[in-house]
Formats: sequence, structure tokens, C-alpha cells
Amino acid sequence: MSSRLNPYISYDGNARQAFEFYQAVFGGELAMNTFGEFGAAEGGGADKIMHAMLETPQGYTLMGSDTPAELEFKAGTTMSVSLSGDNADELRGFYDKLSDGGTVTMPLEKQMWGDEFGMVNDQFGVTWMINIAQPQS
Repeated sequence: MSSRLNPYISYDGNARQAFEFYQAVFGGELAMNTFGEFGAAEGGGADKIMHAMLETPQGYTLMGSDTPAELEFKAGTTMSVSLSGDNADELRGFYDKLSDGGTVTMPLEKQMWGDEFGMVNDQFGVTWMINIAQPQS
């Protein structure tokens, strides 16, 4: 899989409704996972969306999630740029370069879903999410 760049949108508890709406608008395949499915159900948010991805017939990809209860949802700061793929060296390089002069908000490390993931706010205030897919066994 080559690397992909797409928007990642944060929601205040209504990600499921938003992505069902976007699917009705654009068509395509919608995949959603809840926090509960990954064992992160603290604070009564087991049914909230941890990750949603809509891939449309036009080639658009939208991703998003509900903001976890322990993080503050701030309108106006709900959009990130997601870089994902399986080229670990390339994606780690992007993460390192984007971190230069910026702020690491989540170190690039293995996550509960099995991939490596990290977040950084670059020197211009843009939030980047880097996900390195792990080989399937």
C-alpha cells in the first residue's frame, strides 16, 4: 500500500451520525469501530466512534472519530491531516521532519490496534496523525 494523505475530523460525540450522512451524500464503503471494540470503554463512551473511514467511488477518503472523554473538544480545531501506509521508513521520516520545530502530542509507538501511531503539531500549528500499518500475519 502506498502512503495516503487525507483529512481526519474530530467530533463531539456525533461521529456515527456524521459518517452515515457523508455516506448518504458521497456513497461508498463505510467502516466504523467503537472505543468498546478496542477495550477503551472508560467513562461510558464504549459506543462512541474510535475510528471511522469512508472510501468513496470518486476516490475520496474521509476519516474521523469522536473526541475521547479525557480530551477537550474545541470547535475550530477539529481537523487534522492523516498520513498512513505501510512504508515505515518513509512515514517515520515524515513524522521526524514534521516534529522539527513543532510539538509531539503523541509519540510514534505501537497502539492497541496493532499499528504504530503518533501525532505532532507542526511549527505552523497543523496537527498531523501518522499511522504505520503493521504487516498482516
